Amino acid sequence: LVFVGLNLLYSLALKDIVILDAMSVALSFVLRAFAGAMAIEVAASTWLLINTLLLALFLSFGKRRHELVLLEEGATAHRKILGHYSPYLLDQMIGVTTASVVVMYIFYTFSSEIIVKLGTHDLYLTIPFVVYGIFRYLYLIHKKEKGGSPTRVLITDTPILVTVILWLLTSILILY
Repeated sequence: LVFVGLNLLYSLALKDIVILDAMSVALSFVLRAFAGAMAIEVAASTWLLINTLLLALFLSFGKRRHELVLLEEGATAHRKILGHYSPYLLDQMIGVTTASVVVMYIFYTFSSEIIVKLGTHDLYLTIPFVVYGIFRYLYLIHKKEKGGSPTRVLITDTPILVTVILWLLTSILILY
C-alpha cells in the first residue's frame, strides 16, 4: 500500500517537484528492498535500506543528468522537471551521493553489528570493488554519456560486469 501510495503521489505531484522527484524514485527502491526482505522473512536491516536509498539517489541523479545533457533543448518536453535542473546542480548532487554511498558502504563493512551477524571481519575486502564500480559509473556518465539506463550499463559495460562478478565472488569467499 505504501509503494502504491508513493507511486500515486509521484504521478500526481512529486514528479514535478525538483529533488523530490529523484528522492521519490529512490524511496520506491527502498520500499522494494523492504518488501523483498519481508517476502523472504528476513529483517530489513538499516544498512540495507540506507545503502539502497543512497545508491538509488546516485542512479536517479545520474539518469536526470543524462536526460538533461542528451536531450538539451528538448529535455523539458521529455520530462518537465528537467527545466529545474542544470548539469552543474546534478553534478553537485551526484558528488554528494557518490561520497555518501562509498562512505556508508565502508561503515557497513566495519560495523560491529554486521561483523557479528556475518561472523567475519573481512568484508572490507569488498570495498575496492564498490569504489571502482561507482567511479566507473561516474566515468560512463560524464565521459561516455551512458547514465540513462543503469541496467543496460550493468549488462553491457564489461569493466562494471567484471567488477560485480569479482565483488560477488569475494563476498561468497568471505562469507562461506
